[in-house]
Amino acid sequence: MFAPLAIGLSIAFMAICVNLSSNEEIIKVTAAIAALICLLASLWFAPLLIKIPLVAIVFMSNKFDLLKFFTTH
Repeated sequence: MFAPLAIGLSIAFMAICVNLSSNEEIIKVTAAIAALICLLASLWFAPLLIKIPLVAIVFMSNKFDLLKFFTTH
């Protein structure tokens, strides 16, 4: 289970680096889509002991506020 997780995270990290360093729009979009797919796949293959803290950190951070998201629209 660790090998697919590590592969997915490394591909996602490389895609994010390409996205940030590129000036071409189509390369940025393709790299962002690849990074998103790899991050979601790595979460799929991650063991439950890794998933729970990751999801808890995202929900507890101030940048991901569901109440603001649903009330501002």
